[in-house]
Amino acid sequence: MNNNSDIELINGCKAQDQLFQKELVLRYSPLLLTVSKRYTDSYPAAQDVLQDSLVKILRSIVDYKHTGCFAAWMKRIVINTALKSKSRKRYSFEYSGLQNINEPELPAEAFSKLNAQELMKLIDTLPNGFREVFNLAAIEGYSHNEIGELLNIAPSTSRSQLTRARKILQKKLIHLEKMTA
Repeated sequence: MNNNSDIELINGCKAQDQLFQKELVLRYSPLLLTVSKRYTDSYPAAQDVLQDSLVKILRSIVDYKHTGCFAAWMKRIVINTALKSKSRKRYSFEYSGLQNINEPELPAEAFSKLNAQELMKLIDTLPNGFREVFNLAAIEGYSHNEIGELLNIAPSTSRSQLTRARKILQKKLIHLEKMTA
């Protein structure tokens, strides 16, 4: 049954066919777990978000209108579920004295030495608010207005959080570059 197209899979899930529902879970769980891990603090928390998200996806799939990418629609549900599962802290308290950091530009080859897994580990070290904004903006491609709506913050706060997250990552990459030189 794994040869079904997304349209057949969606229609089967809309009809509440358990075989199609199982196929959806098996096909998309790895992708959705990866997204979930970017917005949670631990693997068990990511698994919980994935489970809650899959329930929401299967319940709300009847409302899916076949517009846009199906995987993107599901990723948005995972992101919203992950963000809502955490108690919202004010992002304005995560400054840590970063306002005055003026690091030199990092050479492009510093990025080329890291693989995707190493880069994700660096991103995971960011404070929660910075990490969420960085993931939403840099990885998921959300605008600052969309991020503001998702996180209940001002778009200007999203912009400043992204800037600070980039500065932290830049500092960490410079440190890694010096250690490997």
